Amino acid sequence: MEIRQIKYFMEVAKEEHVTEAAHRLHVAQSAVSRQIAKLEDELGVKLFLREGRSVRLTHAGKIFLQYAETAMDAMDKAVQAVDDYLNPEAGKIRLGFPNSLATKTLPRVISAFRSQYSDVGFDFNQGSNRELRELVQKGEIDLAFVSPVPEPSPDIETNIFFSEHMRALIPIHHRLSKQESLNLRDLMDDQFVLFRTGYDMRALVIEACRQVNFEPAVAFESDDAYTIKGLVEAGLGVSLLPETLLIDHTPMGTISIPISVPRVTRTVGVIITKTRPLPPSEKLFYEFLIKYYNRLNDFSF
Repeated sequence: MEIRQIKYFMEVAKEEHVTEAAHRLHVAQSAVSRQIAKLEDELGVKLFLREGRSVRLTHAGKIFLQYAETAMDAMDKAVQAVDDYLNPEAGKIRLGFPNSLATKTLPRVISAFRSQYSDVGFDFNQGSNRELRELVQKGEIDLAFVSPVPEPSPDIETNIFFSEHMRALIPIHHRLSKQESLNLRDLMDDQFVLFRTGYDMRALVIEACRQVNFEPAVAFESDDAYTIKGLVEAGLGVSLLPETLLIDHTPMGTISIPISVPRVTRTVGVIITKTRPLPPSEKLFYEFLIKYYNRLNDFSF
């Protein structure tokens, strides 16, 4: 069985027409028919039913197509892996990130990396910490920014790059808008706007409220930081958000205030799998991240 035969078979299955498949493959129709016949002889079963000028898959053909697609996908990944090993500075990085890092942290580090490695591409995936961890474990992405950074596990390696404070975001006409800092308990009677259940940022806020002995009343939920800020600006509640989301991006109708009690911080870093080596381009990026944040942390002190 040859790869060429499988490619011809998949194209005919897609087009349901031998002539059209041959046209797209840029080969003669007879060549396609001949290779399909050889494949059927080798398998000992008919893969197509002929219906005039068209064809359709037999039941055996449908089964074979399912596995053929999986095999060809694996082959494509194998070829891509070899290309990456030959030139790690021209590959594609599959990177995950949460919404809360999309406005400042991620663009800055990507820009810094691309200034040195302009030929490297990125394929981004956005989600919660739980979703990103699952994608890394499944091999659908190779590394992911996360916040807060979870504890390492037997199959996941973590690296914390920095920590930042959480701030209260309240409407500008809120009763506490003139305060220089807040005890979180001062907001116990307010409605909260938080990330959806499943997001670690939500759990961080709820745990902070419990530290000062109250359970926040959640009026609105979202998986988007801009939506949360917009709802606060509309006077529909208060929220706690990381300072990087607020310092340069506080809506006009809101004010952000430091929280003095309790001290609420979130960690920011990346996770990678321990079960397989990073592809060369991802390894290059991961090593860049470590050096990049080491320099920033040295400078901050």
